[in-house]
Amino acid sequence: MAQGLPLTYLEAGEAVGGTPLLVLHGLFGSARNWQTLAKRFSEKRRVYALDLRNHGGAPWSDRMTYPDMAEDVLRFLDDRGFARAAIVGHSMGGKVAMTLALNHPDRVERLVVADIAPVAYTHTHTPFVAAMKRANLEGCTRRSEVEAQLADAIPEAPLRSFLLQNLVLEQGKFHWRINLNAIGASMEDLIGFPDLGDTRYTGPTRFIGGSRSDYITPEYFDAITRHFPTAQIEMIGDAGHWVHAERPDEFAALVEAFV
Repeated sequence: MAQGLPLTYLEAGEAVGGTPLLVLHGLFGSARNWQTLAKRFSEKRRVYALDLRNHGGAPWSDRMTYPDMAEDVLRFLDDRGFARAAIVGHSMGGKVAMTLALNHPDRVERLVVADIAPVAYTHTHTPFVAAMKRANLEGCTRRSEVEAQLADAIPEAPLRSFLLQNLVLEQGKFHWRINLNAIGASMEDLIGFPDLGDTRYTGPTRFIGGSRSDYITPEYFDAITRHFPTAQIEMIGDAGHWVHAERPDEFAALVEAFV
């Protein structure tokens, strides 16, 4: 049995047998971000959208490597007696899904990776973590008061709104429901990708990128096909990194046709 953490999750669809579909969110996200798409995907499969460690309602841990997070997903499968699953993973969740598929190919029926490649990137999200940690939540009674504190460091309003989904009001006080300390300390691991040698996953694989994003570009195609030799690479026009949120219908159609 896997020794990972017990993850929280949302589920959709009827338990009618067959292989389930797991959905893994990206950095600063949660299962709730995928609730609408999970419901749509559930017309064909039982769907579980997971909260990855240090996010949503999942347990916190100082360790946040991709092999660690892949073990969490493996434990989710083991705890429910699932021999394997189809997996959709976006960004950080895509790297978790790829790591699981490469380390335990027999547990992944098929794989969809949204706007990420099995490579190390140079852009860091440390400034976002720092801005969120600097925000003084004491005495704030409205989300707009916290948002105003993030505006200088994070001028893009849609990005601020996305990050503020992690702001929770409980017993009259705001707090962050993500483990900012662990995320900040693990940023090198999170923007990187584990060295798994020449391991390959030969199951059905589809990469879906946004045409305006720089996370899946031709320079990364060799890395993709080296580890995932059957990979199909599909790009959605006029979409950025959050391709599933910006073009949900096009994204969902590509997933549904594949899984």
